[in-house]
Amino acid sequence: MDRLFIFDTTLRDGEQVPGCQLNTVEKIQVAKALETLGVDVIEAGFPISSPGDFNSVVEISKAVTWPTICALTRGVQKDIDVAAEALKYAKNKRIHTGIGTSEFHIKHKFNSNQDEILERAVAAVKHAKKYVEDVEFYCEDAGRTDNVYLARVVEAVIKAGATVVNIPDTTGYCLPWQYGEKIKFLMDNVKGVHNAVISTHCHNDLGMATANTISGVLNGARQVEVTMNGIGERAGNTSLEEIAMILKCHKSMEIETQINTQKIYSTSRLVSGLMNMPVQANKAIVGRNAFAHSSGIHQDGVLKNRESYEIMDPTDVGIDKNSIVLTARSGRAALKHRLSVLGVDVEGEHLDKIYEEFLKLADKKKDINDDDVLVLAGKERAEKQRIQLDFLQVTSGVGVKAVASIGLKIAGEKFEAAASGNGPVDAAIKALKKIIDRAMTLQEFTIQAINKGSDDVGKVHMQVEHDGIVYYGFGANTDIVAASVEAYINAINQFVK
Repeated sequence: MDRLFIFDTTLRDGEQVPGCQLNTVEKIQVAKALETLGVDVIEAGFPISSPGDFNSVVEISKAVTWPTICALTRGVQKDIDVAAEALKYAKNKRIHTGIGTSEFHIKHKFNSNQDEILERAVAAVKHAKKYVEDVEFYCEDAGRTDNVYLARVVEAVIKAGATVVNIPDTTGYCLPWQYGEKIKFLMDNVKGVHNAVISTHCHNDLGMATANTISGVLNGARQVEVTMNGIGERAGNTSLEEIAMILKCHKSMEIETQINTQKIYSTSRLVSGLMNMPVQANKAIVGRNAFAHSSGIHQDGVLKNRESYEIMDPTDVGIDKNSIVLTARSGRAALKHRLSVLGVDVEGEHLDKIYEEFLKLADKKKDINDDDVLVLAGKERAEKQRIQLDFLQVTSGVGVKAVASIGLKIAGEKFEAAASGNGPVDAAIKALKKIIDRAMTLQEFTIQAINKGSDDVGKVHMQVEHDGIVYYGFGANTDIVAASVEAYINAINQFVK
């Protein structure tokens, strides 16, 4: 069978989703999970973009053993120099450099011409080659680049030493047959094309990222650039889990990966939990309803023979039908096991703190699900914030003005305030603003229940604008008013130092 390389860009392209930024410790946690999952390449960041990104690439390089660690750059010497420095501890390292090749980019972004862009492309590859043997070149907006010119660029960068050439559908514009034809044109017309691996990188603006990626693979691409849960810029990227399971289900394609598919679910949940990015219920492979059957006809068919309506066994993606149900009577061992299944390894004092919060939640809810457990595991981040919620009391009802009293701890000092408002959340936030006297505007307010019960933990995502900058906050609680206040405080902590 042909070997397909999995290039994961969850920590670079995926992290460009507003509000989904991770710190270095969290990035290392995701990188280790991706290593266990079996990805070949981890794009760890864009080192020149910020000191945080630089440090993350350095630390991930130290923490991960066998996958190739990749750093993104523009086709600029300084970018490449910084990337090489960030990769100095990587056991297997790759510099990913490139430039826009479509007329849109050449004329409007660079105010240049095709010949000059070709020269810059070759120069970037040659400069990167001074530092590493493994150099990947991206032709940004290749989806809208003329195929003849694209072939010229690809041939030139391979001749200059590129070991991988990325053909991104940057805007998600291509139709599957168009993208497939583009890859085939390169395979048929680029001299020396077999001296490099052709890679896909498809965005989902028109909902065709996975279809375009598969079309590229069928026409000769042997690396796919993907993210967990399909997260990424705008509408997202090609989903790693979709590509892995398509190849597993369609063995007639005779293409295989090194992905341990039984780790898909836990990695998906880990990324979702750390990034506070909910997985839509009907998301293929990892959504809550991916293996649910509500139609009577479907239920009857599945009971008689699972394969009547299921092309995948849930256990193939790591969903354990017989997993231990967590309740108030569950012990530390059961909680630790469930966290481990979800990709979170905890010990000692950290486990004790999570277990204390678990018991509090278990008193409020009948059953604890995986998302609840991941929320609990992330609670410690809130405990380290400068501003913390001490108490909240709200009075509201039909025909009654909502009134809220709130207490905050700010750097250990306690403050209290009260206010009325148009509903309990409005009253609580107005009381909060009396203590935090800053000009700030709530721009977006989203509530999501993890499960479906009235006792469920509600997740709240907020966007708060301050001094022209938007900050993202997250809160989770069985009390939706408390979750809303927690989310607002989470956003405030990002600009109140």
